[in-house]
Amino acid sequence: MDGHILVVGSLNMDLVVQAPRHPQVGETVLGGGFGTFPGGKGANQAVAAARLGGRVRMIGRVGADAFGRQLIDSAAAAGVEVEFIRQDPEEPTGVALITVDPRGRNTIVVAPGANGRLAPQQLEECAQAFEGLAVLVLQLETPLETVKAAARMARERGAKVVLNPAPAQPLDDELLADVDYLIPNESELALLSGRGDLASGVRVLLERGVRGLLVTLGEQGVLLAAEGGSRVIPAYKVEAVDTVAAGDAFVGAFAVGLVEGLAPEEAARLGNAAAAVSVTRRGAQPSLPTRAEVEEFLAGRREAAR
Repeated sequence: MDGHILVVGSLNMDLVVQAPRHPQVGETVLGGGFGTFPGGKGANQAVAAARLGGRVRMIGRVGADAFGRQLIDSAAAAGVEVEFIRQDPEEPTGVALITVDPRGRNTIVVAPGANGRLAPQQLEECAQAFEGLAVLVLQLETPLETVKAAARMARERGAKVVLNPAPAQPLDDELLADVDYLIPNESELALLSGRGDLASGVRVLLERGVRGLLVTLGEQGVLLAAEGGSRVIPAYKVEAVDTVAAGDAFVGAFAVGLVEGLAPEEAARLGNAAAAVSVTRRGAQPSLPTRAEVEEFLAGRREAAR
């Protein structure tokens, strides 16, 4: 498949605290290390794809502030084409407050800021970004009307549409009909389907017309499901220190795999490898691996299996 990847989505500055455990309601926990890292699901997925060799453009919105400039510069340094990222004169750059425990598990609260003003009108103004498009990547940290408009524009141009429905919210059948690959985690699957168990949730979404469903299962890997059947593609076992961008690494790598002509199962294996490398490092974008690092990781696993 020729063409480029377009990410329409969020850019946030991540404010990350290491903590011995996640606090209960009303509880204060004394944390450890603190850091600020470029993030936002959209930007993370764009950077992930670019570092893995994809040609990537991004449409997004940040504030006219220091965080916004840092986020644009960070994406550009990774190879993302950033000319379609706009600076909003009224709203600040989005931020994410992240707590990470010793096992690398995280909780996240996002203040969207300028992300909330990414409107369909900006898509029309940036229509050039859709020229030559192969794969569109979307998330739900920007207004739903903009997500729907982007999906329609991509479908009209014959591109594949990948939607990572995070943070989860109810989605109508109109949007799902425009999506080729839906990539939720287990909690997002439960909210989207209204079912508490994995098998029932998958069945509900397939019955609603989802063509390709990839449910990320953390340490277990990913469940790839379609009308013809399903199978779990196992994760690579590593010692995780921070899982904050693991899902984004998977999505970015999966998109690159599709552009390179890989079958969904093989694209998912590439995603699992990128995610495995990412969780061994701290921070969102700083953890995202290059293609050479992923290939080195896979070569090491093949050697160990001999």
